[in-house]
Amino acid sequence: MYQAMCADPDDDLRRMRMVLCTGNEGKVAELRALLPPGMEIIGLAEAGIPKELPENGDTLVANALEKARFAHERCGLPCLADDTGLEVDALNGDPGVRSARYAGEAKSAAANMQRLLNEMEGATDRSARFRTVIAWVSRADEQVFEGRVEGTIALEPRGNGGFGYDPVFIPVGSTLTFAEMDVEAKNRISHRARAVEKAVAFLRSRYGVR
Repeated sequence: MYQAMCADPDDDLRRMRMVLCTGNEGKVAELRALLPPGMEIIGLAEAGIPKELPENGDTLVANALEKARFAHERCGLPCLADDTGLEVDALNGDPGVRSARYAGEAKSAAANMQRLLNEMEGATDRSARFRTVIAWVSRADEQVFEGRVEGTIALEPRGNGGFGYDPVFIPVGSTLTFAEMDVEAKNRISHRARAVEKAVAFLRSRYGVR
């Protein structure tokens, strides 16, 4: 495990070396693009942590903290984990915390979107929001940061970019789905970008990260 190569976790705080606690490659790429270059990102495999992290909570906050704590306990390094949910008003907030498994344990983005569109067939209110909660866990701190973006659900998937529900989510102020936007445009307004911005502000204030 990576812990064996780092005897002093505080040294990693000073150099801002952290474990990014997700097995979703789309999230990894997005978070790497959002974090400052002074932060060295280590993946789960490099830290000796399983790709599948526990998610037993009934809220986004609980799941994000559970994943970050699980990873931190096993490698001793500062850990950053997120949980994201799509909340649809016509479905009373579903799929919410179950977004990744809406159509089953396989976590199929295509199946999840298809179930969502089937459930919303005939709905006149298509308002929805993405919420991301990011948890930071180190030996010294536990913090959570939230970002959200309002929007609507498209009638059908559009675009080839992004991941998850991006092809059916149209953010307020745009006619494009997240999947139709380029990465830079999405990162300027996304729920994940807004949560990361708060996390980075904390890390800069707390640890002097640049």
